[in-house]
Amino acid sequence: MTRLNRSAAALLAALVLAAPAVANDSVASMGTGGLVLQRTDGIEMRSEDLYVSAREIRVRYRFFNRTARDIATLVAFPMPDLQGGIESDVALEDPLQMPFTTMVNGRRVATNVEQKALLNGVDHTGLLRGLGVPPSPRGDATMQALAALPQPQIDMLIEMGLVEDRSWSDGGVRNLELAPLWTLKTTHYWTQVFPAGRELDVRHRYTPAVGGSAGSLFGDPAMESGEYASEAAARYCTDDAFRAGARRMRSRGLYLSETWVDYILTTGANWAEPIGDFRLVVDKGSSRNLVSFCGEGVRKISPTRFEIRRQNYTPNRDLSVLILTGTRIDD
Repeated sequence: MTRLNRSAAALLAALVLAAPAVANDSVASMGTGGLVLQRTDGIEMRSEDLYVSAREIRVRYRFFNRTARDIATLVAFPMPDLQGGIESDVALEDPLQMPFTTMVNGRRVATNVEQKALLNGVDHTGLLRGLGVPPSPRGDATMQALAALPQPQIDMLIEMGLVEDRSWSDGGVRNLELAPLWTLKTTHYWTQVFPAGRELDVRHRYTPAVGGSAGSLFGDPAMESGEYASEAAARYCTDDAFRAGARRMRSRGLYLSETWVDYILTTGANWAEPIGDFRLVVDKGSSRNLVSFCGEGVRKISPTRFEIRRQNYTPNRDLSVLILTGTRIDD
């Protein structure tokens, strides 16, 4: 896998944060446990044109119903998982805060939303709602709802592993601090009719939930052989050129920070055939930034944009983009 290496930009609001992603459309059915993604043999994804940046994601699909009958089915678009836990560093409180629009053949379509609070694959949404706790593991509303629970219910959530007690004492006064540990899964979905023997144009546009860090270890020679560097190489395909670029940024007195943007590509394998014509454009936001991501046949098409084109493409991994920004801080 080849990766792209150039300069990249900071981002959309704070999330010193754990990065998320959104996804390819996938056929779905509504089972007793909620939305279930399924394969379909009747509908082809003839093309996907995907634009990814820290400020906006745009995707256009052309679907084709290759059968002799109309097909009506649920279509699902998973949003980023929002993970609880003190280590997740996510400022976003709920993926529904992200503006999200869907157009079908040029007309706007209203989507339904399903949200689930999961821990180790078990759905605890009903339990939390019954206690008056929002399904998001982040935000003031969730923290206030947890703090207002009677102690036996708090103890139950702690015992179930849904909440970690991080309370602390100061001068003999106990300060309650509860950290939710579940993960929020959010999915937009709608019922779509695919006309027999015809193409359908579907477009999504939204501001992504991005991740990032206020600082970066890249460019620090002492950290370049550590676990952090190994994880970044596996996730973002960072290479010697990227690391050298980070060192040059530091040598100019720049303070480095990271932005992470993820996108779920693998649900594109749920259609009848591989994606006929696939195009990906990654925009790093500024020519002064560095960017790295995994992909084959990457080429630069502008000072900030990089493109991948594939034919008959079956995604086998999701997209993770690392953008490195340098900022000059005056003394």
